Amino acid sequence: MVPNDMPDKVLIYSRLPKSMTQRFADRFDLLDSGGRPAHEVFPAEEVARVRALITAGATPLGAANMDRLPSLGAIVCYGTGYDGVDLKAAAARNIAVGHSPGANAAAVADVAVMLMLATTRRLVVADRYVRDGSWAEAKPSPLMKPPPSLGGCKVGVYGMGAIGRKIAARVAAFETDIGYFSRTRYDDLPYRYFQSLDALAEWCTVLMIAVRAGAETTHAVNADLLKKLGPDGHVVNISRGSVIDQAALLSALKDGSIAGAGLDVFETEPHVPDELTAQPNLVVTPHIGGNTHEAHVAMQACVVANLAAFFAGEKLPYQVKS
Repeated sequence: MVPNDMPDKVLIYSRLPKSMTQRFADRFDLLDSGGRPAHEVFPAEEVARVRALITAGATPLGAANMDRLPSLGAIVCYGTGYDGVDLKAAAARNIAVGHSPGANAAAVADVAVMLMLATTRRLVVADRYVRDGSWAEAKPSPLMKPPPSLGGCKVGVYGMGAIGRKIAARVAAFETDIGYFSRTRYDDLPYRYFQSLDALAEWCTVLMIAVRAGAETTHAVNADLLKKLGPDGHVVNISRGSVIDQAALLSALKDGSIAGAGLDVFETEPHVPDELTAQPNLVVTPHIGGNTHEAHVAMQACVVANLAAFFAGEKLPYQVKS
């Protein structure tokens, strides 16, 4: 029998750095399983005291693992995404799910624009041309064909949530034409709205992916869509790797169906195929979109607010709609 005077526990469900979780330790009684299932690490009486958990949104969390935590009442995602959480299973068990909406939007948008610039202006190729001595030796330049200026591009944003809006606002400073496709048309936005992703891809020069992951967006960017983007087109993904059919993207990069791509996220991250990273018209970063000091402070504040509300018997202020 578990003594009633034992404190309620908050489980760190995903593998998170101590620097991220210290703020939570100051407020709550934590159990950190280092990314392993709690029942494999802690005694049953401690597991039974877990009333809330903190997880990265992309970490799979289904019904079976929820059932291993019999007192679980809240799942709090560190970050905006919650695609790893089985929302139906949580709702069936009266488990509230919270996240950090918009907390890292500015940081992710910055990386999207960085990748757009690096991809369209072939930054990595240019950097290598200087570093390997080719420029000094007057070797043939891989940059002989000049790219269009950003002002001459048409930028399409797929997904117009907090991140999509931040991307569009930043891109507007380059005096580009901006269009978007989203489930909702927003009357407050000055950008051109497209009725379908296909239509947006046919129109734009750079496709920026900022849509939430889910069944309806999995492989939304496939071989057919990449062909619509065309040989002068670029695609940038700062959303989730599942949105792009990675095999189709590799083929498009190899055969010139598109001009280039910039990726901060991957289907099988952190494992990225060597054949993909070998493509000279690809720029990659290791899912760093939301990794700024300010973004982490904001996300931690959302986590604390959600947990504090839960333990006070109140509705989570940043609760996901199931």
